[in-house]
Formats: sequence, C-alpha cells, structure tokens
Amino acid sequence: MARYNAWQNDGLRRMIADMDVDVLTKDRGAFFGSIMGTLNHALWGDMIWIARFDDGPATDVHLRDSADFTLTPAVWAADRFRMDARISLWAEKVNAIDLVGDLSWASAAADRQVTKSKALCVMQMFNHQTHHRGQVHAMLTALGLKPNDTDLPFMPE
Repeated sequence: MARYNAWQNDGLRRMIADMDVDVLTKDRGAFFGSIMGTLNHALWGDMIWIARFDDGPATDVHLRDSADFTLTPAVWAADRFRMDARISLWAEKVNAIDLVGDLSWASAAADRQVTKSKALCVMQMFNHQTHHRGQVHAMLTALGLKPNDTDLPFMPE
C-alpha cells in the first residue's frame, strides 16, 4: 500500500505541477473545499498517522486547519514526496508482529483518548489516502482532465 500510495501521489504531483493556482484552490464543494484543500488534508492525515507509527515528527496543525497545511502547490509537492518516502521507509521495516496490539492516542478530532488495534490504524492511514485521492480524482475529471489509472493491477513493478 505504501508503494501504491507513492505511485498515485506521484501522478497527482505531475498533474497539478502546471495547473493554475486559482483552479487548484477554487472551492468545488468537496469536504475540504478545493483540490489543494483536499490534497493538503490527505498530507496532514499522513503526517498525523505516520508519526504514531514511527515516532517521528508530527504536526501541531489542527484538523480544522488541515486544508491549508501547505502554502503552495510546489510546497505540497515537495512535502508529499518526502512524506511518501517516510511512509515507504517505515513500511519496508514493518513485520507482522509490529501490527499486533493496540495504539492509543489523544484525538483532537474526537476530543478524547482513543485506543484501536495497530493493524486497523495502519489500514485507516491507507484508506484515508485513497478516499481523499478519489475526491481529487473526481474534481480533476470534472475539469476535463484525465488522472492516471488507479487500478492496483496496473501499478508499475
């Protein structure tokens, strides 16, 4: 899933690189407003989740501000590239035993302490990415653009 995530985000990075900032930041009625807002929220979510898994740096940005996580598409692209590398490096080291047991954290979104299985939390990180990339895919398609294929069997080896 880490490899799939990086592949999909690479396609989005390439696609938005030459797009007008006004097009990327226009509110399109998505939960996080715009294409950039949705991309930012997904990046923010990855940072929150991976910090719980690898004990690396997190962010103090709150969920309500996640749509503004990066300032420009270029900054998002660079941060996204680094985040995908961080997730991939973590995933390469994960063993089955690492996914046994629970993970507890203080959830600002739920405003309480949460405990869930580690395996479920890892699935949540990857599902969250896929969900929001799907929203971005729909917004790009509505603009008449054709994002890359998203089917797992067509992922490059």
